[in-house]
Amino acid sequence: MNKKQTFDLNDPETISAIDELPLWSAPFGLTLLETVKIRRNINILDIGSGLGFPLLELAGRFVDSCKLFGIDPWDAARERAIQKAKLYGLNNVTLIKAVAEEMPFEDDYFDLIMSNNGLNNVEDLEKSLSECRRTAKTGCQLVFTMNLPGSMSLFYEYFEKTLRHFGLDVRVDALQEHIFQKRKPVDFMIETVKKYNFEPVEIKENSFSLRFSDGTTLFNHFLIRIGFLPAWKKITPEEYSEKVFTELENSLNQYAELNGEISLNIPYACFDCLCTK
Repeated sequence: MNKKQTFDLNDPETISAIDELPLWSAPFGLTLLETVKIRRNINILDIGSGLGFPLLELAGRFVDSCKLFGIDPWDAARERAIQKAKLYGLNNVTLIKAVAEEMPFEDDYFDLIMSNNGLNNVEDLEKSLSECRRTAKTGCQLVFTMNLPGSMSLFYEYFEKTLRHFGLDVRVDALQEHIFQKRKPVDFMIETVKKYNFEPVEIKENSFSLRFSDGTTLFNHFLIRIGFLPAWKKITPEEYSEKVFTELENSLNQYAELNGEISLNIPYACFDCLCTK
């Protein structure tokens, strides 16, 4: 594992590199793009618009009479998305610094609200859905994607074993909480959106795999280092971090030696919902 390199998520070079690797967001986003209804003269919101995918792609598919808004608290990513919108010649997109829990829009404004792996990363899911309901018109389509609890199950199995190996059983609860916070079960999400007058019309489930030669290549992969490793390290006490991750890397290397590779399955769901208020 590369233990020295860290990333500044506000550095333009880092942002540029992430933008050239939509490996994580693409499978989810393609399913979302297949699910949203193409209509004229509507207002559209993207929650967690990040670097602009799939918001900018949608903006290029809707007529200029449609108004598209993206909200995200990530300043550097939003600036990148603004630059791309200008380059693409998109005049129907507005990117705003905001969070889903407090959206700067009037009531009953949106005809389509979408989020590509964004709602599972908000601080307060219930408050965010309450804001979706407030700003949604009756009949608004809510489409969102999220990866599911079984994501990277092989990795998390070995992570748990490693924590227990070092007597860190108490941190296993933190590991399970991390998984639940980022990856809600489908049934949980169905019941939660219903509380806010969003009726699920269709739920599409699919999966893809992230494959690596061994544990070392997994930990050195850019997506893992920038998107997952910081959160994983928070689960482990700082004084144990190096020992835990060295042992975990070695264990995964042994697994790959026996099985030929490491294949991490990523199950995900796309929820297509209708606002019934």
